[in-house]
Amino acid sequence: MRHHDLIVIGSGSGNSFLDARFDNLDVALVEHGTFGGTCLNVGCIPTKMFVHPADIARAVRRAGHLGIDASVDKVRWSDIRDRVFGRIDPISSAGRDYRAHRCRNITLYEGHARFTGPKELHVDGPDVALTADRIVLAAGSRPIVPAVVTESGVPFHTSDTVMRLETLPERLIILGAGYIAAEFAHVFSAFGCAVSVVGRSSPMLRDQDETVSERFTALARDRWDVHLGAEPVRVRGDACQIVLDLAGGTCVRGDVLLVATGRRPNGDGLDLPAAGIPTRRDGRIVVDEFQRTPVDGVFALGDASSPYQLKHVANHESRVVAHNLLHPDELQRTDHRFVPAAVFTDPQIAAVGRTEQECRDAGLDYAVHVQAYGDVAYGWAMEDDTGFCKVLAERGTGRLLGAHIMGPDASVVIQPLIQAMSFGLTANDMACGQYWIHPALPELVENALLGLRL
Repeated sequence: MRHHDLIVIGSGSGNSFLDARFDNLDVALVEHGTFGGTCLNVGCIPTKMFVHPADIARAVRRAGHLGIDASVDKVRWSDIRDRVFGRIDPISSAGRDYRAHRCRNITLYEGHARFTGPKELHVDGPDVALTADRIVLAAGSRPIVPAVVTESGVPFHTSDTVMRLETLPERLIILGAGYIAAEFAHVFSAFGCAVSVVGRSSPMLRDQDETVSERFTALARDRWDVHLGAEPVRVRGDACQIVLDLAGGTCVRGDVLLVATGRRPNGDGLDLPAAGIPTRRDGRIVVDEFQRTPVDGVFALGDASSPYQLKHVANHESRVVAHNLLHPDELQRTDHRFVPAAVFTDPQIAAVGRTEQECRDAGLDYAVHVQAYGDVAYGWAMEDDTGFCKVLAERGTGRLLGAHIMGPDASVVIQPLIQAMSFGLTANDMACGQYWIHPALPELVENALLGLRL
């Protein structure tokens, strides 16, 4: 049985904090999948590398109303795909090589880890038993696939595999109505595929603020074949054609099925009960504000434990874990107060803070204002007729409660609001205490704040 000072399970954000500060420790890094984690290999980075050319293709097709006659002659899918993974795969490979061969204090174990007791692990593959003084669980998450799909025997893809398709399908079926579905519907439709979306929820993006989800769903229905409030009762077909039979008799047909029904934490594969580590009902590992599990010396971070399956949250949590490993007498707390998120679909969506429904549920006395892109100078110049910024603030104090943006560059335009909420600026101080460049898009935020009746 090999003993280490520290074991880290997962090579995503768990790997990223192992810098020179840990050179004096004997560290084990365990990974049973592709090195580098979800974000690098199958998540944030490759999807956005597909979104960018999709945005360009969509912009070209819409250029006519601005007086530019242009068309998309051809989408070279294999070139797009190979550009993406021709850059990403070498990064993953180089990261693995660095940890395996060039870090004297780190031993890479490639296999699946399971607890056999408190602070004791067995790693399949190399077939080794490990112990450690401290352990960090950063095992990530995996796609959820409904039983109706797995039991059908029909071939399907998830976000982990669909970006490596050999050819573009003529018709893509997407099962799911959340952010993964919205992003891939945009990508594949922009590349010329006919897209059908089948979602159990109604509207799409139901976790977003109600104004966002309702308006986005209306736009989605104009672009795609959308079936909401619907579940497949049967999935049938083969590699050439797939059919989803929906309750009520509707049939949805396509060449490829993408299952985009969410992701679940990987903690259930670690035999956590053997170590006495509890999980929540949704499978997340239980941690406190310091990222500690109830078992002394065992930490967890990222998708395996966090309520937010977001890379920027996992990075924050990994920094907290790193500090707390190095400074056990000066613990830092994780800050989940103002977690922003973006959906890179078309139109782009970004949010931070409470939704309007959450404000109502909390009994808050709040003001709300919705500012259209088209009513500020740059948005007017773009002739945008769907985008908006919605802000919510507490009456009397002016405390910002939430912000929701749908439109061009939403993930960038929202950043001043994230900063204001994080540092306690009131709506009035933010709007009136600084210059806003005219006629830049951030004027959208300025006017939204000025529109609040506080």
